[in-house]
This record gives sequence, C-alpha cells and structure tokens, in this order.
Amino acid sequence: MTLRLENVEVTIQSAPILRGVSFELGDGERLGLVGRNGAGKTTVIRTITGLATLAGGKVFWNGTDISGMPPRERAELGFGYMPEDRRLVPELTVEENMLLPAWANDAIDGPKGLSFVYDLMPELTQMSGRKALLLSGGQQKMVALGRALIAGRSLLLLDEPFEGVAPALAKRISEVIASLKSEGLSVLIAQSELSHSMELLQRECVIERGEIIKETEELLNKYKQKQD
Repeated sequence: MTLRLENVEVTIQSAPILRGVSFELGDGERLGLVGRNGAGKTTVIRTITGLATLAGGKVFWNGTDISGMPPRERAELGFGYMPEDRRLVPELTVEENMLLPAWANDAIDGPKGLSFVYDLMPELTQMSGRKALLLSGGQQKMVALGRALIAGRSLLLLDEPFEGVAPALAKRISEVIASLKSEGLSVLIAQSELSHSMELLQRECVIERGEIIKETEELLNKYKQKQD
C-alpha cells in the first residue's frame, strides 16, 4: 500500500498552513517528517486522516484519490492515528480507550486488534483495567499507540510519539515501533528531532513553514554507520 501527497495545500482562517506539500510513503516503509513546532507536521497528518480540509492538491492511497473521503472511511482503509496530546478519555479504562476506534467503526475488529496489541505490549495487559487518568504521560502514550494500532493495520501516523516521555518509556515505544517492521505497516513519524527514531527510519522529510524543503536518506545513513 502506498500513500502519496501531491501539491497539498491547507488554509486555516485564511492563513496558509501547508504550501504544496508532496511526498510518498511506500508499502512497509518508515518515514520521518521532521520540523520545528508550527512547521505543519500535525496538519500533514490531519490531512492524511481527513481531519483537515484541503484547499488544493490531492491525497492518494494505493493509487486511488481519497482527497474527498471522510475520516470514518479512511479508518476503514486501516489508517491509525496517534495524536501528540494522546486524547484519551480520562474516565475510561486502558482497554476501553484502545477499543474506541472499534466502537465507533464496525469495520474495525476490536477483539482481534486488542489481542495483537496485548501480544505486542504485554505491559498494557497488566494495566488494562486502570483508568487513563491514573497513568503517567509515558503510559498514556503507550495506550494511544495501542489504540492507533487497533485501527491502523495498513498505515500508522504517529505525531510526536516520544515528546515528554521518560527515557526508559521512550526506548520502549521505540522498540515497539521497530517490532512492527515484520507486520508490513507503513509508518509516518512526525517529530521535532530524530534522536529517538533515526534507527527506525528509512527516509527523512524536513518540513519548514508548510513546505517540504528536503527529502534525504543521507542523514539517516550517516547515523546508522556510526551505530555499526
């Protein structure tokens, strides 16, 4: 499955937020979208999910134009979204929060997804009955990742998955994402810097003021060479 953005433009309250954004995410590929706060990273992800309205350009999934497709139908394609601020329901339990996509959309197999997430992150099994408001910020990130995985069996969109997370939990989240390589998931990770995820990625796109200014493998290759 391939995701392609073609000259995407988004305007919010007459202000241009995305200016001709174009890039492609291949089947099973892991791509980093890097930029400072306010560069447009979150708007790119919201555009892919259908939560932001296009002012111009197109979004393609597996060669099909989905620019006019509503968010609910994109979820049926296997799109999973982990927002930067987690957006858990405080009074619901960990398990209930993760099952929300399946409750909202009959096309998502909740029990199957939950089994997959628990196998992937056994620590969530131990806290499944705890309310989200009792969790640390890092634990909430893991729950948000689990929720995204229940919906996102084809495409995973992660917005700042490591921000504000203790080093040990950031490392664990990185391990979980790395383990998804065998699942064939296409993964887009939006973040301000690459320190937690360079080893996970195959390519990097840099976004600045709503435009892709660089797309390269060079930085990632240099990093991986240092690790060898």
